[in-house]
Amino acid sequence: MRFDRQSGVFMHVTSLPGPHGIGDLGDGAREFVDFLDRADQSLWQVCPLGPTSSAHGDSPYQSYSAFAGNPLLVSLDRLHEQGWLTDEDLADTPDLDRHSVEYDRVRTFKQDRLRDAARRFDETASDSELAEFEAFCDEQASWLDGYALFMSLKSHFGGDLWTNWPEAVKTRDPDTLAEYREELADEIHYHEFCQFVFSRQWQDVKQYANDHGVKVVGDLPIYVALDSADVWSAPEAFQLDEHNEPTAVAGVPPNDNDSGQRWGNPLYDWEHLAETGYDWWMDRLSRLFEQVDVTRIDHFRGFDRYWAIPADSQSPGDGEWREGPQDDFFETVEAEFGDLPFVAEDLGFVDEGLVRLRDGFDFPGMKVPHYADWCAEYNDHQPQHFPENAVAYTSTHDTNTIVGYYEHLDDRQKDCLHYNLGVDGSRINWSMIEAVWKSNAVIALTTMQDVLGLDSHARFNTPGTAEGNWRWRVTSEGLHDDAADELSYLTELHLR
Repeated sequence: MRFDRQSGVFMHVTSLPGPHGIGDLGDGAREFVDFLDRADQSLWQVCPLGPTSSAHGDSPYQSYSAFAGNPLLVSLDRLHEQGWLTDEDLADTPDLDRHSVEYDRVRTFKQDRLRDAARRFDETASDSELAEFEAFCDEQASWLDGYALFMSLKSHFGGDLWTNWPEAVKTRDPDTLAEYREELADEIHYHEFCQFVFSRQWQDVKQYANDHGVKVVGDLPIYVALDSADVWSAPEAFQLDEHNEPTAVAGVPPNDNDSGQRWGNPLYDWEHLAETGYDWWMDRLSRLFEQVDVTRIDHFRGFDRYWAIPADSQSPGDGEWREGPQDDFFETVEAEFGDLPFVAEDLGFVDEGLVRLRDGFDFPGMKVPHYADWCAEYNDHQPQHFPENAVAYTSTHDTNTIVGYYEHLDDRQKDCLHYNLGVDGSRINWSMIEAVWKSNAVIALTTMQDVLGLDSHARFNTPGTAEGNWRWRVTSEGLHDDAADELSYLTELHLR
């Protein structure tokens, strides 16, 4: 797919304004779309939308499902409007932080309210609403049945990792699972309801965005979490042994700067997937394309070659490179879906195979000024050297903010940055936004933190750390006209 020259803002749903301690799919989402509309932006990028776990710091990149939505994002106000929550249900809302997500407190409060809503839905839903719910469950059964049972079993077994469940459950003995489906029917129904209201609300928000000229950019992590419905429900899609435990896990190899990383995600059995026409992936992408208009593929290089670390080793250096599905995968996807609205995350470990695969399908790669050597005569992360077929970011969810980045630059790099951009650094966030907007890159994206000129305290995630991430939120006051007007001016000036 060839993209038009355009721009937008990257902000995850959890960061939106909202009354219940976390961004949700209610009025705050529409406030943000209205801000994008006033700012003449045509893209809104989000992180993955799946249910998160406190065990993984509520990272959206370690989800219980690649298909399901995060119930914490459901708007309780919308459920109240539908009559599934009462004034009394919301009267005891705790005093939650407007600027940062307190996940444990939010989870306790919202899960109780969602259970109230599920019970009241069963009691009061109209025939048409019941029919809509049943149709949703039928249409999404390929993943919803496994997900709802997985989450119910997760609660039943005290939140334990599924590889520690009784062997008959772990290896999916049909008779055992049938017994649990009967025993846990109410809990399964609750999880189905949560997915129903999430999907309903998300589609309303996406439609609102599209109606205002804003397309949604989603995120596709190549790997899924081990502790997920995905791996438990479809063990044949992964490199597992006879006990359904991984034989190898994902990561990246050591290089000159570090000792590598062991991510621990199970690896795909690409040979088996190819024999099935990549059915599991087709289902995953079909679900994703229902939710978003454009998709960033995280760790794109894994489709060319991937680093496989023996599951019983903690050392990334013990891994080996193995061939991924390469062209065959994307040709199959293209035959199924037509033009592919993909952006390739190609940061780090760029080699000939990655470039060949990316360029062979004309996917734009990523450029981020944080990775520039400002004193080099040429560096491909300097905005003046961005190619046209690229998506350029002022910052990402994994980097510092522009202000935080700039404050940590040494004096020489600062001087070179000033020279390169023709600025004095006094308004470095807007200087960098303008440099990215002015560049040749077909898509330019900034974060709301950069629009507001916030420092390191507002960064969304610090890779390699387990605490304090994914928490930052904007308030309604932060979505002000001055910021929208300046972004609009730069967008018009640089023909985006």
